[in-house]
Amino acid sequence: MFMMLIIALIITFISIIMMMMASILSKKSFYDREKNSPFECGFDPKCSARMTFSLHFFLIAIIFLIFDVEIALILPIIIIMKYSNLTIWVTTTLFFLLILLIGLYHEWNQGALEWTN
Repeated sequence: MFMMLIIALIITFISIIMMMMASILSKKSFYDREKNSPFECGFDPKCSARMTFSLHFFLIAIIFLIFDVEIALILPIIIIMKYSNLTIWVTTTLFFLLILLIGLYHEWNQGALEWTN
């Protein structure tokens, strides 16, 4: 028991030393305007390197991922039908689909599915 405590203390001590060394060595000590600016074939960039991102496109992508996962959850329902009680299966499936349809209606009602305003 005492040996395990010593080994745990040694491992903790080595981990703390490694984290401290990593944080010290990873600091940038020299900041140069040329190194921090975007590089474009040796010339000054014509426009900003950071482009604006469409938040609406991002929300559509997130909604797609959510409904894609829900489709993946629906697929095994067909296989489960053979092995379960039919009334429980129908009740569970209808409840799950009702939740999905309520979510779809909510997104549609909020206007998140409309690409143009």
